[in-house]
Amino acid sequence: MRRPRWIAVSSVTLAVALATAACGQGGDDAAADGADGTITVFNTEPENPLVPGNTTESGGSRVVRALFTGLTTYDPVTGDSVNAVADAIDTTDSKTFTIKLKTGWKWHDGTEVTAKNFVDAWNTTAYSPNGFQAASFFEQIQGYADVHTQDPDGTNGPQKAPEPTAKEMSGLKVVDQHTFTVTLSAPFAVFPIKLGYNAFLPLPDAYFADPKKFEANPIGNGPFKFVSRVPNSEIKLTRFDEYPGAGKPKFKDLVLRSYETPDAAYAAVISGELDFLEVVPTSALAGGKYKQDLPGRNGSTPYMGNQTISFPYYVPEYRNADLHKAISLAINRDEITSKIFDGTRIPADGWVNPAVPGYVKGQCADLCTYDPAKAKQYLAKSGFTGQLQLVANNDGGHKDWITATCNSIKNAIGLDCVYAPIPTFDETRKAQNARQMKGPYRTGWIADYPSIENFLNQLYRTGASSNDGEYSNPALDALLAKADAAPTVEQGNALYQEAERMLRDDMPVIPLWNQTAQYVWSERVADVRLNTSRDLDLTTIRVTG
Repeated sequence: MRRPRWIAVSSVTLAVALATAACGQGGDDAAADGADGTITVFNTEPENPLVPGNTTESGGSRVVRALFTGLTTYDPVTGDSVNAVADAIDTTDSKTFTIKLKTGWKWHDGTEVTAKNFVDAWNTTAYSPNGFQAASFFEQIQGYADVHTQDPDGTNGPQKAPEPTAKEMSGLKVVDQHTFTVTLSAPFAVFPIKLGYNAFLPLPDAYFADPKKFEANPIGNGPFKFVSRVPNSEIKLTRFDEYPGAGKPKFKDLVLRSYETPDAAYAAVISGELDFLEVVPTSALAGGKYKQDLPGRNGSTPYMGNQTISFPYYVPEYRNADLHKAISLAINRDEITSKIFDGTRIPADGWVNPAVPGYVKGQCADLCTYDPAKAKQYLAKSGFTGQLQLVANNDGGHKDWITATCNSIKNAIGLDCVYAPIPTFDETRKAQNARQMKGPYRTGWIADYPSIENFLNQLYRTGASSNDGEYSNPALDALLAKADAAPTVEQGNALYQEAERMLRDDMPVIPLWNQTAQYVWSERVADVRLNTSRDLDLTTIRVTG
C-alpha cells in the first residue's frame, strides 16, 4: 500500500530538500489569490468506500486524509508526530494511555467530535466480521483477540474464522465526553507514533446510524468536506471553513482525478488540465525531460517508500525460497535505476527504507546484488522451469521497469519473463485481497508512520493487514512480538532489525529500490511541495491564476 515520515540522516535534511524543491514558486504577497479557486490533482481510484478503517491503499488514503483529522498528524516537513484532535496523550508505562481531546472540534454535519467517536471507530475496524483492512493495527490493544479471529486455512481454504466472543475491545474505555483510555496487552513504545495513521481516525454517529448512507456521502472532521464521487473519474471535495485545526487550505475546492496512465496525467499537467502530479512517468524521467518540459514547475524529494516484488504463498509453486533468491540475484538494480529511472531511484539493500528510524544498512546482504552465477545455482536448486509473469497495475507506469527487470532475469538465468498488466490499481488490489494472484506481482510500501515496525509487522507477520501474499513464519512472529513489547523504541528497533535479517531466509518479498518522488505542477498554482507521505501538502499550495 502505501506512506513515512523521517529520513535516515535527520529530519533537517528532508526539510532542506522540501524547501529547495519549493523555491521560486511565489511569495506571500499573493497568498490571498485564488482563495475561492479549484485545484485538480492526480489520484488512483480508491479501492473501497471512504471509511478510514477500511482504507489502506494510496488512492483512498489521499482522500481520507483530506476528509478526516485524527488524534495526531505528521508534520509535513519533518515528519514529527504532532497533536491534532488530541490535547494530551499520557502514559507512565507505555501500556496504559490516557487520551484527552481538544474541545471545539466538529463533524461536517455540525455534531461534536467526542471520545466515543474514536472508541466506536476503533472497535468497528478491529471487529473481524466487518472485514476492515486496517484491523491488525489494533492488535496490541487488550481484548483484540476477542473481537478479531483468524481464518485457520486462509482466504481460499474451506474453513471459516470462528465467531468473535466480543464486539468491543476490553482495553478501550470512554471516561467522559473528551477523554478515553487505552490499555495494551503489553508495553508498546511505538503506539503513540502510530496514532496519526488512517486506522485510528474517528467516525461520526452518522456512520453507525446508516453505514451505507455514509459510504455514499462521507462525513468527516477534516479540512475538506465531501461533495461528490464519480467512480473511475473524479472525487470532489470543498473546504470546511469551520475547521479548527492548523494549516487551513488557501483554496476552496479540491478535485482528485483518475487517469488511465501517468503518461496521460503528465500530458494533462502540460496542457493545464491537471494542476499536480506526484508520479512523473519514466518516459519523462529520461535525461531529465520533465525539467525541460516544465521548467520551474518541478521538484524531487525523498520519501519513505520502496518498490518490491511479492509472491503469493497460497500458490504452492511460488512458496519457494530458492526461486525467490534466484530472481533477486538476477535483477541488475544498478542498471535499471540508472537507465530507466535516470538515477532517481536508489537500489535497495534491505526491506526498510533508509529514511525510516531503525534502518540498518545491508540487511539483504549479497541477495540484493546482481550475481548471475549464484542466481543460476539457486534456480537449479528451486527446480522451477515455468514462465514468470510479473503482474502490476497498468495505470501506475510500471511497464518500462518491469520489462527491463524481465530482460535482466532472462539474460541472467534464462527464465522466460513477461509483463502481465492489470488495467487499474483498484482491480489489482481487489485481486490481491481475493488471493487471486497466480504469480509474482509488483508491490510498494509508503510508511504509515515513521517506524521500522511499520515496514515489518504489517507486511510479514502472519495475518497482518497488508500481508497479501499470506507469508507465515512462526519464528519471525515471535521475534516481532518480542520487539513490540520492548520497553523503549530503541530496544524495540534492535529486535525489529534482527527480524528484518530473518527475511533473508525465505525472501518472501524481493527488495528492488527505494523511492524518491519527482513531481510537477501547472502554471495556475504556487507554493507546491510534498509532505513526507508523498502527498501534496494541502496547507501551502495556492491558486494564482
